[in-house]
Amino acid sequence: MTDRLDVVLETAAPLLKRAGDVLAAAGAPADHAVWPSLRRVRLLPWDAVQAVAALRPYDLADAGPELRLDARDCAGLAETLPAPGIWSGAAADAYETSRRRMVRHLSGGEESLDGRLSATAALADELAAWMARARAELAVALAEVLTSVEALPLAAQAHSSAVDPADTSEAEAAAQVAARVLDAVAAVYEDAADLMAAAEPLAEVRWS
Repeated sequence: MTDRLDVVLETAAPLLKRAGDVLAAAGAPADHAVWPSLRRVRLLPWDAVQAVAALRPYDLADAGPELRLDARDCAGLAETLPAPGIWSGAAADAYETSRRRMVRHLSGGEESLDGRLSATAALADELAAWMARARAELAVALAEVLTSVEALPLAAQAHSSAVDPADTSEAEAAAQVAARVLDAVAAVYEDAADLMAAAEPLAEVRWS
């Protein structure tokens, strides 16, 4: 499924590749904002954009509903575990203890299987939403870059493999474009880091 990022990416690709080539060959002033941006992302503009373009939110579209069905199955299974009934004695007591333990494991709380499956389903939904948002926000940033003054000297040389390190105007333009794009990429991935940090308890395996 095509979105706005797919549309703008083809046009932006030569410009971003040129910006990366110029940065690699000519660098930027030591105090330029592009350096913190490069340290945050650790990729040149085109590579960073490709990382976001590779996100496919629709691949997760079915994950949430499927996990919620699994959660309901766990809850249903917990309800079917039979109580001892008229059975009594030590064996019945031991069975009832195990049954209650299994019911708690299957359903009824945040740490039960159905609770954790429901939480994982919510995470899948949040990740899909983040991917769609990341792609949309990057598309906006690329559109702004493509219509910026800094794009002009880069666009003029976009299909050239030669870089003149003495051309300070192109070097400045490359640094400005790179900083804008890398900051946009960093921002969306920081959102993802916060999302995954909040989901860390799901990685813990517990059985009580």
